Amino acid sequence: MDVLSGSVVIPMVLFVPGVLVVGLLLLWAYGVARDRNPLPFPDRDYQVFSAASHTGLLALEELMQHFGHRPRFRIDSEQVDRTVFSNGTIINAPQPHMLAQLGDPAAALGFVVTDPECAAREAAELLRRHGCSGEVVLGAEPGLPITFVRTDALKNSALVFRKHVLKMGARPPAWTPREPKLV
Repeated sequence: MDVLSGSVVIPMVLFVPGVLVVGLLLLWAYGVARDRNPLPFPDRDYQVFSAASHTGLLALEELMQHFGHRPRFRIDSEQVDRTVFSNGTIINAPQPHMLAQLGDPAAALGFVVTDPECAAREAAELLRRHGCSGEVVLGAEPGLPITFVRTDALKNSALVFRKHVLKMGARPPAWTPREPKLV
């Protein structure tokens, strides 16, 4: 082999997997850039907004889509109809008894933590040290590792702490359009 010729021989065993890895990385980077990250990480902190009604939830889902925010998941429970959007925003329509238990918040700051109950207790203590109220609410959504803090530090809002999406249980179903509820 002539060292000065500048040619390098790469075995096909290395070339093909290398091209595949680079191709997958480019696809993932494109997805992230287009707000379409298919992976469950990074799972960052988030914001939650409560719709005034089921009809309001339908309208807000359409509004978010109209302005370019794709719904990723529909995570409904007995207590809440919930849509998670690609930008991390959550729009929900909680049942009245859940809202009453939480102090009727219109919104919440959400935090992804290892231990939701411990983090909520720490947050409540920090709020109280600053002269604000901080009351930990357990069991507002039974079966989910979520803990809330009612506080007057936020106007008509709460704090919510949950585990990483991979530790929340089964993967949520993909979003599907909702039907109007007959009242």
